[in-house]
Amino acid sequence: MEDSGKLILRLALGVMILLHGVAKLTGGPTAIIGLVTKAGLPGELAFLVYVGEIIAPILVIAGVLTRPAAMIIAVNMAVAVYLVHMRELLVLSKSGGWALELQGMFFFVALGIALVGAGRFSLAGNSGRWN
Repeated sequence: MEDSGKLILRLALGVMILLHGVAKLTGGPTAIIGLVTKAGLPGELAFLVYVGEIIAPILVIAGVLTRPAAMIIAVNMAVAVYLVHMRELLVLSKSGGWALELQGMFFFVALGIALVGAGRFSLAGNSGRWN
């Protein structure tokens, strides 16, 4: 049962983050480059969003290099909050929830997966080396 739970968490996080990455891939990097340079960082760093929202989620879904891939997703979410959502960090929505529920959920699920690993239902199995 524990491995089934890990699989569900990996698939949910991986697919949802990957959808954001595909949207950014089709939309191009211009908007992300603008956010990064506005923050005073080199524009080239914007391309790391593709690592965090395309490559890392695919690895998490597959259960290969799951722990480092999940940490990349967590860092990606922290950077996204810093660049785009800082004004909402301590804000509640009209329905009483945290304004950053989605970003928070992505961050904390990624952190949890980084801690527990992929589990048996992954391409890496329980090898420990790759999961």
